Amino acid sequence: MTSSESARDWTLRLARPADAALMPSIERAASALFADDPDLAGLDFDDPWEEPQLVSLIRKGHCLVSHVGERMAGFLVSQPFRRELHIWEMDVHPDFQQRGIGAGLVRAAQVDARNSGFKALTLTTFRDLPWNGPFYERLGFEEVTALDAHPRLAGELANEADDGLPIARRCAMIHFLE
Repeated sequence: MTSSESARDWTLRLARPADAALMPSIERAASALFADDPDLAGLDFDDPWEEPQLVSLIRKGHCLVSHVGERMAGFLVSQPFRRELHIWEMDVHPDFQQRGIGAGLVRAAQVDARNSGFKALTLTTFRDLPWNGPFYERLGFEEVTALDAHPRLAGELANEADDGLPIARRCAMIHFLE
């Protein structure tokens, strides 16, 4: 970003079904950040969300996209689970990182969830990567340490372990909206 560009040269809005076609390429590009991590060497980061899955989630009304000009820069995909809104994926294309877009997407999801009557936002992430756990902590999330009280999140972490993610580095996080 040049000094003449605005610090906030991006916009965000609710996602539309047509946006799903662009999300997988952003997810692939953003996953390049994980390529140098030896614990993740065996994972296939070229296996993003599929367009029909994304369209189904978008139709639930709580997914967001961000644009810089005409180009989609990032997205957040979430799904309602009773009184919680779960963030499945949040990615910003590397060309647009470090502009506050990711934080803007999460903050907008917090506002949407609160206005929609949800009691909390949840997600699973890497606890140790700066753009994961510490990033979400700065936005008001805390690690769920009593997973027996959150069986859905415990189940998601178990699924991630089955998929080969290093479970010792993964955590569930929650942001209460009261």
